[in-house]
Amino acid sequence: MILLIGGTGYIGLKFQEILSSRNIEFRNLSRSEVDYYDFKTLNDVIANAKPQFVLNAGGFTGKPNVDQCEINKSGTIIGNVLLPQILGQVCELNDVPLVHVSSGCIYAGDKGEDADGNKIGFTEDDVPNFSYDQPPCSFYSGSKALGEEILSKFKKVYTCRLRIPFDQFDSNRNYLSKIQRYDKVYNAVNSISHREEFVNACIDLALRECDYGIYNVTNGGYVTTKQVVECMKKKFKLQKEFEYWEDDSEFYTKGATAPRSNCVMDNSKLLNTGIKMRYCMDAIEDSFDKWVKE
Repeated sequence: MILLIGGTGYIGLKFQEILSSRNIEFRNLSRSEVDYYDFKTLNDVIANAKPQFVLNAGGFTGKPNVDQCEINKSGTIIGNVLLPQILGQVCELNDVPLVHVSSGCIYAGDKGEDADGNKIGFTEDDVPNFSYDQPPCSFYSGSKALGEEILSKFKKVYTCRLRIPFDQFDSNRNYLSKIQRYDKVYNAVNSISHREEFVNACIDLALRECDYGIYNVTNGGYVTTKQVVECMKKKFKLQKEFEYWEDDSEFYTKGATAPRSNCVMDNSKLLNTGIKMRYCMDAIEDSFDKWVKE
């Protein structure tokens, strides 16, 4: 049996769906049922349940976006730093593996280009360069980096980095939906994560008893916002002309408050476990082909 925390969020709901479809027994721990910010309460639950592993999809992302984290800093720290710390301690005390949903937003940019002109992504061994230790960063990104640093002290932890989730289901949390709804689009280069593939990979890391540690759980390659827009226009036969922010200065003056992470990540470590992730544009095109309106 698996214990799931944060099962009502955008990623958490997909965990519930996939665990159910794979006939994997699980229990979703809701805040109304269990105060999992209380060490003793959570320890009693895990000690009694004796789960195969704990899945943490909880945290504070801010709504409608990470700018909210600049306002609610205490909530951000509680959700992204304190909760992972409590979970790490409780799971280690009970010798239970922890699967923690982290974020690739702790990086910015890439590591240059290879001989073929392809961008080189950050690996799990690279120190985050978009964090409290290496500003400027968003308060959200800094909190996720700090959460990872804390969890690195525990032995049986899978830290799974999510990067800009998307799929075929229209949602205000879906990257592909957001682009369609923006008045102006910010063109950037990013790695991304198909939501279902991400969730399956997190589960499989634990079920297959892969080596513990950090994993970049992203689809292969990287994509520009303009590539996504052109694909969407083609698939949906849109006549709309998308307007782009002229530069970073205009974007941060009129479109956003907190600095945004745009980065390329290397998923080789994950693929070397035998877990599959499609090439990013293949996953994007498939999502548009199967698009389901909200």
